[in-house]
Amino acid sequence: MKQRITAGIDIGSQAIRVVISEWHEGEIFPTVIGVGIAHTSGLRHGYIIHLEEAKRSIQKAVRDAERNAKIKIESAVLAIGGISLESTSTEASLALSRAENEVTTADLHKVESLAEKELTKMANRKIIHAIPVRYKLDDTEILGRATGLHGNRLEVKTLFVTCLEQHLNDLITAVEELGIEVNDVVAAPVAASLVLLNKKQKTAGCVLVNIGAETMSLVVYENDIPIALQVFPIGGTDITNDIALALKVPLDEAENIKIGKSGTGISKKKLEEIIQARMKDIFELVGGELKKIGRAGLLPAGVIISGGSAYVNNVDTLAKNILKIPARVAHVDMQTISKGRLRDSSWSVAYGLTLLEDAGNSSKKEGFKNSLKNIERTIKNILGQIIP
Repeated sequence: MKQRITAGIDIGSQAIRVVISEWHEGEIFPTVIGVGIAHTSGLRHGYIIHLEEAKRSIQKAVRDAERNAKIKIESAVLAIGGISLESTSTEASLALSRAENEVTTADLHKVESLAEKELTKMANRKIIHAIPVRYKLDDTEILGRATGLHGNRLEVKTLFVTCLEQHLNDLITAVEELGIEVNDVVAAPVAASLVLLNKKQKTAGCVLVNIGAETMSLVVYENDIPIALQVFPIGGTDITNDIALALKVPLDEAENIKIGKSGTGISKKKLEEIIQARMKDIFELVGGELKKIGRAGLLPAGVIISGGSAYVNNVDTLAKNILKIPARVAHVDMQTISKGRLRDSSWSVAYGLTLLEDAGNSSKKEGFKNSLKNIERTIKNILGQIIP
């Protein structure tokens, strides 16, 4: 029986997670055979600030996963997050001049290249994903395949997900100096969405919000396509700091109070006020982003909240009241789909990367820009099996 090993490396601000999966012929999704986790050192808001420290942290997580799986990782798909990650949309058009004015694959490539030329402020930045969001032919939106249609003017709206090139290079260097080839790079919010969102949610319109330790990321989907992605320098650590300042306690104790492991004698009402004040800031940032792209109050599948701070009391109610859309905490039975190896949704990015069994085969030559096409092809039938 044919089998294939895939590995995903998620370098977060608080923890580094590595998942090794094994694909068998005929299986719809892979079997997790090894996991590794290590506390992150050498990073700040997703940036590598001390390369050697970062390498040691990554190495520990990798070695744990390799011992767990009894296999050595030779190549992996890498998630990139951090505050340098962002998205920009551009539009471009192309006059069709050949006989019969039939739209060809070459026309699609050409108009997408024209859209890329419309990007501004790209100094020091690198394109991670180039995602055609909408095609029009003679001012009429195309539903379905564009090739083979006839017209005079082809237009495209494209979402470009970019990051600082230095940030990307540092992450790749940290991994490849450990002897692991980076097959592909995927934006962390996109990788998480492969596991935490289903096709119905992404088609109707939704926003996935991940509240990490030092950053909050969001990715907006509509018609099963990402239409916006953004990362902000705010997260669970800010909540811990707020508790420490308000209650005048050490940071370690503040963290335990936040997660419910301590806090006897502390006013529950006061604690909720501290936490909800910061969470309100977070959801107001989400609301501002939705307003900027014209989707405020217009996402039928609502907001899905994940990350370490997603389990704060009444977080879904707070999000619903601020954003004026349905809200729920992401829930995927990671233990079932991973046969007990993954405990919760904090592993969604690393596991999502291992679903990309074909990622990198063609995209690396293009600087990773085409990886999302591989993503959609590879996981076409996976999500319905993972998320009801």
